[in-house]
Amino acid sequence: MKKGIFLAIIVFVLMLLCSCSNENKSSEKEQDNIASSNEEVMDKTEENNKDEQDPPVKSDSAQDSVEESNHLVQKEPLYIINDVWFLEPIKEGTNEKVVLLTIDDAPDDHALEMAKTLSELEAPAIFFVNGHFLETEKKKNTLKQIHEMGFAIGNHTFNHQNLTEVDEEIQREEILSLNALINEIIGEKPQFFRAPNGANTDFVKNLVEKEGMLLMNWSYGYDWVSEYQSKQAITEIMLNAPELRMVQIY
Repeated sequence: MKKGIFLAIIVFVLMLLCSCSNENKSSEKEQDNIASSNEEVMDKTEENNKDEQDPPVKSDSAQDSVEESNHLVQKEPLYIINDVWFLEPIKEGTNEKVVLLTIDDAPDDHALEMAKTLSELEAPAIFFVNGHFLETEKKKNTLKQIHEMGFAIGNHTFNHQNLTEVDEEIQREEILSLNALINEIIGEKPQFFRAPNGANTDFVKNLVEKEGMLLMNWSYGYDWVSEYQSKQAITEIMLNAPELRMVQIY
């Protein structure tokens, strides 16, 4: 009898221990599931945050496409230079109140200073250069600086030669030798040509066109006139000159 009671007690204790063990295993399994779920949530959160902080990087081809598109937009011409050297809008609605600033005989003593002032004012300009100003490394570096500041560089002949007074071979040399020198210094050939004194010949016009350059002159300027060579006088005439207007083309 006592032996039976003792066995029953042992069985009961074993059953109780098994029950506790199962409960612990179940609790541990639930905790593992919860931890696993929390880790998944944290991983997804981290991924989302990373996506927000680091936007997807465009492929090289996509970036090239965007850069090419921007380049084309920036290069689209808005104006032409008409027969009297005024800017004429190509499309209707384009602002007509514009001027094109051009500076000859660069890089002389004041070219870099003018370029810095124009850059501060965010005013574009074309600097027409002469080859005889580019015979020293200092002047070549000055031209590089002007170009690196974003200004266009134009050809104004090598020696500031009046092209109507020399034969065609010299006319060719005055233009092409300077093109080569400018290309050597800044890495690109000039796109613009202006003859000293505005004196062109038919040969020059054909050569410039063949070289893919734009023949340019000026619509007005007074800086070489002695009475306008003071600061106040040149400012007044350049802002109020009768030529400062658009010419209607019929």
